[in-house]
Amino acid sequence: MNIPLFEKLHREGLISSASLEKAKSDPSNKLFSLHWEIKTLLYLGVLLLTSGLGILVYKNIDTIGHQAILAFILAVSLGSFAYCFNKKLPFATEKVASTNPFFDYILLLACLTFIIFIGYIQYEYKIFGERYGLATFFPMAVLFFSAYYFDHLGILSLAITNLGAWLGLTVTPLKLYQSNDFNSTPIIITGLLLSVFLFVMEQVTIKKNIKKHFAFTYANFGLHILFVSCLAALVKFDTTYLLWFLLLLVIAYVLYRRSLLQRSFYFIVFITLYSYIGLSYVVVRLLSSIPYSSGIGSGVIMLGFFYFIFSGIGLIVFLIHTNRKIKNHDSL
Repeated sequence: MNIPLFEKLHREGLISSASLEKAKSDPSNKLFSLHWEIKTLLYLGVLLLTSGLGILVYKNIDTIGHQAILAFILAVSLGSFAYCFNKKLPFATEKVASTNPFFDYILLLACLTFIIFIGYIQYEYKIFGERYGLATFFPMAVLFFSAYYFDHLGILSLAITNLGAWLGLTVTPLKLYQSNDFNSTPIIITGLLLSVFLFVMEQVTIKKNIKKHFAFTYANFGLHILFVSCLAALVKFDTTYLLWFLLLLVIAYVLYRRSLLQRSFYFIVFITLYSYIGLSYVVVRLLSSIPYSSGIGSGVIMLGFFYFIFSGIGLIVFLIHTNRKIKNHDSL
């Protein structure tokens, strides 16, 4: 609607003030952003394309041939990388904006197709032999380079995930990895060390002012890996599970205080949930150790039942109170 035209008609006395205000308040005049809708469609497009490549390989492997498929995937990856190198802005330690709306998605396509290429060629031709750690290290190095050089948070997440896969393959025997038995001591210890490394990287990015906006991603992965590793250790080590629970509580308290200072309710929610899972495991384990004799069994079951009811209510109340405390900027 042409608002200046209505204002002109109002000045000339052809329409009333009420009509002018009604025209200005018309909802159809208000602009709305399609930013997230377009970004979602672009991400879906990249994921559908890479998924389509996988389906193409699976259904036409006998008719197309390995070399033709590999050549096509490599061409897509190299072409996308060439576009990104040609269009990128100069490197900077601060956040660098994308040159155009499609840049980030073409870079994502380049990295995903590169991972597909390395995985496919390793599976079919064993170019790295039995050194599966090397097969994951090479893509990891490319992903970390791309994340920093092109300033892309999504690629950084892929790189951190690949780092976890590389460490898992490095410390775990292949037969253990192939049997999907991740509840092993080497995996748990590696997870703890990886989480410490990620928190260190978070502090380095902040204090050295090297891509400070990457700090949240490092801390996010570090928090989840740390608590999942602690919970796995809680279940794995029967004789020392109370010590692991104590360690879980100490970690939770330290990270909780830090999250309060940073006013990050997101981290507080996950810290609270992980701590509640650990606490519930210990409570259930202690209750299950009580002998079921002379009618005590039904009382133990009721005790566990009431624990989950009241602890669940307490968990919700605690999160609501903490959220209000953060929003009101109360003394932390």
